[in-house]
Amino acid sequence: MKPIDLRSDTVTLPSEAMRAAMARAEVGDDVYGEDPTVNRLEALVAEQLGKEAALYVATGTQSNLIGLMSHCERGDEYIVGQQAHTYKYEGGGAAVLGSIQPQPLENEPDGSLDLERVAAAIKPNDPHFARTRLLALENTIGGKVLPLDYLAQAEALARSRGLAMHLDGARLFNAVVKLGVPASRIARHFDTVSVCLSKGLGAPVGSVLVGPAALMERARRWRKVLGGGMRQAGLMAAAGIHALEHNVQRLADDHANARALAEALQGIPGLRVDPAAVQTNMVFMHLAPEQAEALRHWLAERGMRINAGAVVRLVTHLDVDAAGVAAFADAVRAFFEHAPQGAGRAAALA
Repeated sequence: MKPIDLRSDTVTLPSEAMRAAMARAEVGDDVYGEDPTVNRLEALVAEQLGKEAALYVATGTQSNLIGLMSHCERGDEYIVGQQAHTYKYEGGGAAVLGSIQPQPLENEPDGSLDLERVAAAIKPNDPHFARTRLLALENTIGGKVLPLDYLAQAEALARSRGLAMHLDGARLFNAVVKLGVPASRIARHFDTVSVCLSKGLGAPVGSVLVGPAALMERARRWRKVLGGGMRQAGLMAAAGIHALEHNVQRLADDHANARALAEALQGIPGLRVDPAAVQTNMVFMHLAPEQAEALRHWLAERGMRINAGAVVRLVTHLDVDAAGVAAFADAVRAFFEHAPQGAGRAAALA
């Protein structure tokens, strides 16, 4: 049986068509600005997001870090959510490598930041404090889409207080498909936006940072400083172009599969899932931590992969179809039917 891997949408494999596009890519030295395929990718993403320029980089972590370092200097501060990737899941890079202080605020249940708390967190012009320079948001965050009116309000606050805006848009196109708007409609509220090509879009590697031309020149220098200068990178950029040309609208399939998965899991004794909370391609399954590990082993023996925890994030993507979602739900149901007394018996049965 084809493996069913719901750990993340980063596990996608390039299609034969994508591999063919990579094989025939025209390449050059990108550090010299001479790779035509990289240049084409950068122009494509900049156009789609309505920005002057773009920069192709190796990873989303690198893209976000370059964005933060392009906006902020040593001793500056950025306001960010406690659950945001740029703060929680990127190794503290802004502080460690950029000497930029994060000012984290707790995310609201919908993934947003309370703008009154944001305003209160902005430091006064006083040498006792780090200089607040940037508001960083994430869209989607935890599978949730930030509403357009919220983005407008956040931008208005930032502009009124002299802050720049950065968006971790790793899954920006999931938000685009959910809202039914062009990517530029979301990106216009931000100075810089980072877009990941290797998640739901299905490319094997790469992210793109977009913004004003002058800021992207600064970003290009930071890419080199951080060891991100690549040479014949068009081989990988070609995959990104293919992803943008073929895999954006099909994200709706992932969203539909996520809803179907949540509905299939709902009502299974021993776990809790809220189908109404599913907006894009993520389902959050709540169960006892000790059962989560037993469930992970049970599923692994059946060719299915999850990460274990009290809350298990299940992420649909282009390598998991409707049949795979149904098979996964059946396997989870079988686990709880065969292990009614808890994790100990479940582990033994596995």
